[in-house]
Formats: sequence, C-alpha cells, structure tokens
Amino acid sequence: MTRYALILSFLVWGLATSQSVLAHHSEVAEYDPEKPVKVTGTISKVEWQNPHVWFYVDVKDEQGKVTTWGFSTAPPGALLRRGVTKDALKIGAVVNVQGSRARDGSSNASGRSVTFADGRNVLMAGEDAR
Repeated sequence: MTRYALILSFLVWGLATSQSVLAHHSEVAEYDPEKPVKVTGTISKVEWQNPHVWFYVDVKDEQGKVTTWGFSTAPPGALLRRGVTKDALKIGAVVNVQGSRARDGSSNASGRSVTFADGRNVLMAGEDAR
C-alpha cells in the first residue's frame, strides 16, 4: 500500500469511527435529572442487549388504567460487573423503580435504582455503572 493510500485509509477510518462516538448519547441529554420518576409496577418485558439494558414496567393508576414505563439502564457488561444478571429482572416481578424522566415527556426514564418486593435494592445506572 502506498503511503498516500495508507494515510487516506487512516483518515477515512478516523472519520467513520468518530461519527459513531459522537452519535452516542449522554444520560443528561436524554433524561432530565430535575424530573425524578418513582413508579411501582410489574416487569412486563426485558431487553438484555447493548448498548443499554431496557426493561418495561406496567403501572396501574387508581382507575386501573395501565401505563407501561420503559427504563434504560447501564450496558449488560456494567451490570454483570455489579453482580446483576438477566435473572435479576424477572417478568412478573413487582418492583419500585427510581430514575429521571425522558426529556420528551414520554413514559420512558433512566432506571437508576430498582427495589424488589423482598427489599433488595439494585443500582442499575449512574456514572459508576457505565
């Protein structure tokens, strides 16, 4: 490979990879720490995959209407390093979740802390989880 082609390849590679890094979001850009969320409900779905684990909680209001909240957490590897495995988020488990609401006002939030019916608490997101 000529020197020119090598330099050009490096520049193209650098531009391509820098775009993917810039495309990744920060938690503060997507979720508003000034709008805390606390919900209690039943886990209805879990997506254990990169870049972040998502789980969904069905929450009933006083009239019995169900709203499904989606919670983004840390990546799977970060959760595993904390001892949080796929088995921790069982469908049907009743949980209390705390986090920050999505800036777009949807029923999505950062799932920072999860407390289970037995009192066990697991930190699911935050700077030390990433």
